[in-house]
Amino acid sequence: MRNLETGEALIGRSIDLHSVVNRERTSLRFGGHSNRRLQQDWNARGADAFVFEVLDTLTSPDFDPTEDLVLLETMWRERMQADGHGSYSTRASVKRA
Repeated sequence: MRNLETGEALIGRSIDLHSVVNRERTSLRFGGHSNRRLQQDWNARGADAFVFEVLDTLTSPDFDPTEDLVLLETMWRERMQADGHGSYSTRASVKRA
């Protein structure tokens, strides 16, 4: 989820993308999102100032993708930070060996 005005993003991961996007939108719409700063920006700027984007996908259903999803999430956070984008994310990045 990215703020089109500020470039700040909330990066996450999910096996069920449709459900998590629906939950995020619903929480924001009803004013109950757990990320206060994101909720404040949503309230101030409105829904049209935000876009939900899929940054990456895993296609193989033959394994538990949890570890790979964590790695991809960390990679995208680092990439966005390196590109100078702010972050709404509060979850600590996973350190890679």
